[in-house]
Amino acid sequence: MTDRLRVLSIATLFPSPARPGFGLFVARQAQAAARGDVDLVVANPVPMAPQPFHRFFNTVAERSLPERGHDWGVEVHYPRFTHLPRAGWRWNPALIARAVLPLALRLHREKPFDVIDAQFFYPDGPAAARIASALDLPLSIKARGSDIHLWGARPAALRQMLAAADQAGGLLSVSRALAKDMTALGMFGDRIAVHYTGLDHALFSPSPRAEARAAVAARAELGIPADGPLLATVGNLIPLKGQHLVIEALAALPGVRLVLAGKGPEGPALEALAARLGLSDRVHFSGGVAPADLALLLSATDAMVLPSEREGLANAWIEALACGTPLVITDVGGAREVVGDPSAGRVVERKAGAIAQAVRDLLTAPPSQHDVAANAAGFSWEANAAQLVDHWRALASSRA
Repeated sequence: MTDRLRVLSIATLFPSPARPGFGLFVARQAQAAARGDVDLVVANPVPMAPQPFHRFFNTVAERSLPERGHDWGVEVHYPRFTHLPRAGWRWNPALIARAVLPLALRLHREKPFDVIDAQFFYPDGPAAARIASALDLPLSIKARGSDIHLWGARPAALRQMLAAADQAGGLLSVSRALAKDMTALGMFGDRIAVHYTGLDHALFSPSPRAEARAAVAARAELGIPADGPLLATVGNLIPLKGQHLVIEALAALPGVRLVLAGKGPEGPALEALAARLGLSDRVHFSGGVAPADLALLLSATDAMVLPSEREGLANAWIEALACGTPLVITDVGGAREVVGDPSAGRVVERKAGAIAQAVRDLLTAPPSQHDVAANAAGFSWEANAAQLVDHWRALASSRA
């Protein structure tokens, strides 16, 4: 290994021209890690339904993706792999490896890699394990939450995950709680290091709440008035995020409004629920929100409520705290690692009544934005990248 470290990272979740907002936190980490002494190459495998079905399951943008790009300060490749919609999950690691391996071999011949990295445990981890074996290189795999909790409950996936974990020289977890879950599945605890997410403090920082609320109210498309308590829920509109519970809680919180920041298949059902409960005028659907706008929205709200069914350690938690907005979240993943002080908010049962009571507590005795933001002071992309690069270097040195 030379002083300059060269890493091939397999990341199924990464922004592309077809899905520019997909996996921004992975891209932000890659951008921070690709510093002067690190040559990072990302392989972002693109699932393609077999012909002629790809016309029905893949967008024109996906079918038109270039083979290679250079975004977020790193070289990104978009190899296509055959994916059988709905039923193909058990074969995805092998199919991804088959698609990526020729690329990996070519790039390795041109300029050797030192480490193979996987950004999610499934399907990325077992796919990366096959590539690391073929290139005889050390392997790193990161766990983020659903890749452990969802896929770890499926025997066919778990067998592949445990084999990959056994091969890996080092494993990363986004929280201590998730590391314990990994050990419970049968992974070696002494190989797991906690690797917390990063944060852009220049973007996510407190703006005075009244000023931020006035700025949000000036956005006519949101339709949010400038006065009265305001909650935000940030995340894809899918059942596991629990937006339906926040809407149900709102029925017990007269005068409180809610902004749902995110897109997803549950949107129509959530709109119907709000209408059925007579809350349509108090539930605002903002759709996808750009990071700069999200920082303003979070500063404008009195609490960020996210009753997820499972998480590792949600970026939305840290971003809300950094804006001075306390949390109401469920006891999942690293929730208690983030909400360690009452100023950070409340950890509650995944029930509408518990959510409503926690919101009442915070509205009655709101912590200062300064105190809330202090809970996110230890998170940064610089610290995240430094730890990641040290982890990669240790793996590379072990094989030198």
